[in-house]
Amino acid sequence: MSEEAKSQAGDATMTPVVVKKYANRRLYNTESSTYITLDSLAEMVREGRDFVVYDAKSGEDITRSVLTQIIVEEEGKGSAMLPTGFLRQLIGFYGNSLQGLVPGYLEQAMQSFAGQQEQMRTAMQSTMGNFFPFNVEDVSRQNLAMMETAMSMFKPFMPNIPGQPTHAPETDEMSKLRAELAAAKAELASKKK
Repeated sequence: MSEEAKSQAGDATMTPVVVKKYANRRLYNTESSTYITLDSLAEMVREGRDFVVYDAKSGEDITRSVLTQIIVEEEGKGSAMLPTGFLRQLIGFYGNSLQGLVPGYLEQAMQSFAGQQEQMRTAMQSTMGNFFPFNVEDVSRQNLAMMETAMSMFKPFMPNIPGQPTHAPETDEMSKLRAELAAAKAELASKKK
């Protein structure tokens, strides 16, 4: 993070920027008194600058929906970061009895990921200096795979999601157990006769 971004991130703890969204879908930054775009808001997030978005007419806080719009636009630009399977699982939690647990879990996972990323970056810089470029994308992919694995632990509690396997693939041990069970059933059936 650049010194300027760190400075702005420090400022972000003071007062979030207030953005108003008008009916014509335009966004107005009240701090700079200018109209901005979703890309401008995305850049503010990357810089660590906090903001809230209010509907100009009703005054309702619509920050979550605007952040979701930013994600949809980023995904549409080819910067796909959210795997299809993860999105399906996430959608499957809406209306599910575990829905209330998911936001806290995801927030904790992302905070943990960010902390690990910073620790790894610091460790790499202190041990290797600038000789070894740190590949954040590889670590990101690994952490995303870990997050998907963790989300799959909730799967037994979820309804079937189209396109997702409904059970774990059968192993050799499971096949042997099934064969033993079938043999035991056959033996019991023959003894009853």
